[in-house]
Amino acid sequence: MADSNTVLIDGVGPVLFERSKRAKHVNISVKPFKGVHVAVPDGLSFKKAEEFVQAKTDWIQRHLFRMKLYEEKSQLALDTSVDIDRSRAKRKLTRRLKHLAGKHGYTYNRVFIRNQKTRWGSCSHKNNISLNMKIIRLPEELMDYVIMHELAHTRFKNHNNNFWAELNRLVGNGKGMASRLREYGV
Repeated sequence: MADSNTVLIDGVGPVLFERSKRAKHVNISVKPFKGVHVAVPDGLSFKKAEEFVQAKTDWIQRHLFRMKLYEEKSQLALDTSVDIDRSRAKRKLTRRLKHLAGKHGYTYNRVFIRNQKTRWGSCSHKNNISLNMKIIRLPEELMDYVIMHELAHTRFKNHNNNFWAELNRLVGNGKGMASRLREYGV
């Protein structure tokens, strides 16, 4: 039996079915830039999984619509066809980090501006702050949110309640800003 199978389903498009030893039930996921993926547990035929997916086409179509909006928003904000000038990004982000740190009484050790694929930023245990150069393409309040998020990590090394309380004090609605940021992907 094959480990994976792609099937074209009316109203949905291509769906990748993959055998999963960890899945206990049929698991449908709709992911930006990846499409529809179905984890099929051992002991269940691909045919039965396909019947299950066909019964869930309304749910899948709703999620595909949301995913399409997300993809368009991500492409608009972070179009990779336009190169970011690394030196301009470094100047702008370093200046903004210094300004926000001074304004709110934060200190940090070193700053690194990188072209990262999976993170907007990070803060090391030595308070070195790394920022993704792509944040200069975000709306300014989200760029500042990423910077303030990393500055808050100079005092709180995890995402505990004290961290979120501090971030809320700095930016208002920290979790709301985090949610908005997720709309842009990385």
